[in-house]
Amino acid sequence: MQVTPLAEGYRSGFVALIGRPNVGKSTLVNQLVGDKVAITSPVAQTTRNRLRAILTTEEAQLILVDTPGIHKPHHLLGERLVQSARSAIGEVDQVLLLLEGCEPPGRGDAFIVDLLRQQRLPVQVVLNKWDQVPTEHRPEADAAYRELLNESDWPVHHCCALTGEGCAELVQAVSAFMPEGPQLYPPEMVSDQPERLLMAELIREQVLHLTREEVPHSVAVSIDRVEEMPSKGKGAVRTAVLATVLVERKSQKGILIGKGGAMLKAIGQGARLQMQTLIEGPVYLELFVKVVPDWRSKPQRLAELGYADEGG
Repeated sequence: MQVTPLAEGYRSGFVALIGRPNVGKSTLVNQLVGDKVAITSPVAQTTRNRLRAILTTEEAQLILVDTPGIHKPHHLLGERLVQSARSAIGEVDQVLLLLEGCEPPGRGDAFIVDLLRQQRLPVQVVLNKWDQVPTEHRPEADAAYRELLNESDWPVHHCCALTGEGCAELVQAVSAFMPEGPQLYPPEMVSDQPERLLMAELIREQVLHLTREEVPHSVAVSIDRVEEMPSKGKGAVRTAVLATVLVERKSQKGILIGKGGAMLKAIGQGARLQMQTLIEGPVYLELFVKVVPDWRSKPQRLAELGYADEGG
């Protein structure tokens, strides 16, 4: 395989995306990488794992760490998610602070700004959803956020993660702040996450999209088995996936299954289509729903699902 030599002064490193829940971190990651590596949802606090996406350009390779939104936790799972986001700050070369440019800054934003000031890391600010700010109100919206930043020297960028507006300029600015170094991953990789984790996230995304506030954050997904099965056609192979969706109450199980199994069927169909894109082949998906009362507050259950205690 022929390896293209890297440009002189090539840069590489890790970038943590930090912000309140639902400010668009996962949408921005997908937009920058140009692929589906993080789940998105209108429901806040959808990111649980610190997903790493890889953006490779001719000038730099950026490893984007999509963190859970920083919020006031109400159970052990919430505590571990915030812990995960905060510990990520100390493990990267640079931080992207995402703020919701179309809304006035709040106390949650101020808390994160103070937290980042203590880290002494390069920070760049992204005012996301800038397309939703009417042109005549943009100067005052920009001024309100610069006041929040308290005259810090952090560069401020105006973007729309959904459409990509301002994202090319953002990539150039982030790359310029990176230390010089080689590519850390093969250029064709867009994520270093195991396929099983991505499959579980795709199922959970469908649950969030289809049930919205009815079954919000008390859902987890475990992939029980993945195996290849022969299929019809020349040398065709189909990937069989067995997965369990955990909920905390019987009523939530009823909502997920739906009348005559309709909701679970819709969740499975949506997730299967996404999985087929992920593994580039046909998928057979079988879903089960299991009630595990109060699983979000049980350390052993959280560890089994990959939400480890990171200390700090």
